[in-house]
Amino acid sequence: MNQTQSGDTTRTDQSGRVTAAEKWVLRKFLNTIGNPPIRFTLWDGSDFYSSDTEPIGRILIHDRKSFLNVMLCPNLKFGDGYSNGSIDVEGDFIECLKALIQAVPRKVDMGITGKIQGFFSDTCANSLSGSRDNIHRHYDIGNDFYKLWLDKEMVYTCAYYTSDTATLESAQLAKMDHVCRKLRLQPGDQVVEAGCGWGALARHMVRHYGVKVRAYNISHEQIRYAQERARAEGLDDRVEYIEDDYRNITGQYDVFVSVGMLEHVGRKNYQTLGGVIDRTLKESGRGLIHSVACNTQEPTGEWIERRIFPGSYVPTLCQMMDIFEPFSFSILDVENLRLHYARTLHDWLDRFDAASHDVEQMYDASFVRAWRLYLGGCSAAFSSGNLQLFQLLFSRERNNDVPWTRDYLYHDC
Repeated sequence: MNQTQSGDTTRTDQSGRVTAAEKWVLRKFLNTIGNPPIRFTLWDGSDFYSSDTEPIGRILIHDRKSFLNVMLCPNLKFGDGYSNGSIDVEGDFIECLKALIQAVPRKVDMGITGKIQGFFSDTCANSLSGSRDNIHRHYDIGNDFYKLWLDKEMVYTCAYYTSDTATLESAQLAKMDHVCRKLRLQPGDQVVEAGCGWGALARHMVRHYGVKVRAYNISHEQIRYAQERARAEGLDDRVEYIEDDYRNITGQYDVFVSVGMLEHVGRKNYQTLGGVIDRTLKESGRGLIHSVACNTQEPTGEWIERRIFPGSYVPTLCQMMDIFEPFSFSILDVENLRLHYARTLHDWLDRFDAASHDVEQMYDASFVRAWRLYLGGCSAAFSSGNLQLFQLLFSRERNNDVPWTRDYLYHDC
């Protein structure tokens, strides 16, 4: 699908002609970011292209100030420029972003600057009070906003597409069933969920698998919505939604599940999360953690950290083991669903674009463009392989009640 958005490319600007020094700076910049197959057009109409292949799109920078900002601080100022309309993208939006991501050389060694950035982004107040503030800034911006472009169950995590023709609705239901089958839920199981979103998975487990669920979340708007839906659907006697931090989980459970919360836990709190699981999971219990991840240790992108997801951190698979190793949990299965998330985000962006007028009425044009860049950029990052999506299934080390094959995962598909 061609997803093109640009401003008025004929608009005039008072920045004057592009100087020889600015042309030199742009050429050096393009070489630094790997000469992507994207044409760059500056405010006076000057075109720059440095790739050996045909261009797949165009980036327009409409004024000198935005140009200088991007040259000095691309990780933050490209997103800001696109959000405020001083930068536009012509062509297939996701493919252009993907080309940019793939062209940039990967840094094996983060260097001292990257390490400093990673330290501060990872310690962005993921304390009990700080986590609540971070979550509020993303998830509590309005249930009506998310209703415009999520599926009817309000699932805001990676879907699971069992066919090329699957819709977002069917793929989200398939994801929840995939999780439930992995956990081998049985009627009467006591389940605890850490970070429940708008409550879809808990309702699904109760309705279709006969379990009882306690679901924790620190987003007030999400918990309120989840409680109202559970009451309306007659499920509130079997699912309890609690507005509290995962660190305060109490009780003993057959199953621990967390889908899409680890990104908000913070690197330094992984062993704390493992301790929560250790004290609440029964000896015969099993669990699953579903999280965005990356292949090499990197700091959170500066624009995402400041503008969209404060306090977020994306771990490597190795780092995720800090949850399990100190407590001798056994990993039973690891599955990577990154291409499913690329498609999920693509579907979300299509729906978001269709609802963009309504979103602008709720907020403003800059908000629309920022979220468009966030959704499109994340889809591109998963498609290019920069981001992964792991599901880790685990149990106690002495639990021998485990399947010998994976047949149980697919018998209903």
